[in-house]
Amino acid sequence: MSSGFTPSRRGVLAAGTAGAAAVGLAACGGDKSSSGGAEPAQGNFDERGPITFATGKDTSGKLKEFLEKWNSQHPDEKVTLSELPESADEQRAQFINNAQAKSDAFTVLGLDVVWTAEFAAQQWVVELPEDKFPLKELIPATVETGRYFKKLYAVPFTTNAELLFYRKDLLSAAGTEEAPKSFEEMYQLIDEIRKSPDGKDTLGFGSQYSKYEGLTVQLTGLAKSAGGALFDDQGKPTVNTPDVIAGVQAVRDGFDSKHIPKEALTYKEEESRQAFQDGKLAFLQNWPYVWELAQNEDGSSSVNGKIDVAPIPGVGDKPGSSTLGGLNYAISAFGKNQGTAVDFIAFMAAEEQQKEWAIATAQAPASAAVYEDEEVLKKFPFFPTLKEAIDGGTPRPQVVKYGDVTQAIQEAGYAVFSGEKEAKAAMDELQKQLESLES
Repeated sequence: MSSGFTPSRRGVLAAGTAGAAAVGLAACGGDKSSSGGAEPAQGNFDERGPITFATGKDTSGKLKEFLEKWNSQHPDEKVTLSELPESADEQRAQFINNAQAKSDAFTVLGLDVVWTAEFAAQQWVVELPEDKFPLKELIPATVETGRYFKKLYAVPFTTNAELLFYRKDLLSAAGTEEAPKSFEEMYQLIDEIRKSPDGKDTLGFGSQYSKYEGLTVQLTGLAKSAGGALFDDQGKPTVNTPDVIAGVQAVRDGFDSKHIPKEALTYKEEESRQAFQDGKLAFLQNWPYVWELAQNEDGSSSVNGKIDVAPIPGVGDKPGSSTLGGLNYAISAFGKNQGTAVDFIAFMAAEEQQKEWAIATAQAPASAAVYEDEEVLKKFPFFPTLKEAIDGGTPRPQVVKYGDVTQAIQEAGYAVFSGEKEAKAAMDELQKQLESLES
């Protein structure tokens, strides 16, 4: 298996996919209040000694190299790797079972970015000492994914943001070299592209509109791209505001005008990538793993050498914003030797490890400096654009009952995009649903 972004690994490290939406596990354990009023779990950072690092399966082999490096430098504080399944569902289940049993089997936890609120509110992970980590060297938006009510519970290791992949050749045929900055501009460009011989059959634009976790990713980004947010800073739902409705309407308009094909209602990451790679789409919103696959020269891609990337489009005059993905490191409230755990997380967040990981895996690092490194840029020339997308990115709802929330968002979004409901009506209904989940 490739060491880059592959569909199996993307579930945890990039899109979060359906695993984060395991409704049956939502709000497991006592509800310490979704308001953030509960006192955070406190760690004992004086304890030092061996620790266990639990995270999803590493297919690159690079993680074991990092652990060998740490262990050679800290013979009395060795890290043992506990590799969990690749499935985010199964990882989350194991973490929750461990926490409910108050087991000390795990010390450092590799958490999907959408799990921060739940694990913090349930007091399963401890509040972290901010001065022990290189937070100022990390991209600020990534650090926010590890906070819950402004307290730090996790430190980012990898991050991710979606990009707009586009056909340079088709844009040239339409008389421009500039990628669209808004949905409205993109739809106009598709009309122009369809007037050209090479672009007359294009299906237009595609993204992930199937009813799964990717749809929550879409709506979260659309809300920010229109100047709104699905939830406010206090964790209260705001999905029926004019800005959020405008963001959802921008995609509905694309379906209605056939600038987005009906088959996009079945697209997840791989289906949308394949459609773009097969030359069906002029524009694609997807995660950076698409780059290497679409540039393959082995005959598997009909668009190699014809593509480029840009930040995703906004709505109206607002800049586009991608929902952030990624993997954060937290410390179990029940783990031993939490002082060693702090130092280990700081080691993993350091620029040296961040650069090596990016080169080996193609995954987006949290360290800002890596995006300016010449060796990295030689391999991934689109990284400056990716950093721009991450800088302007937004996290998914940081709520305790995430499984229930994401399912409700998916149902509402799909109803609008499929034409079953109008945007305002669907968002009004969703607002009531989300408010009921708070009670």
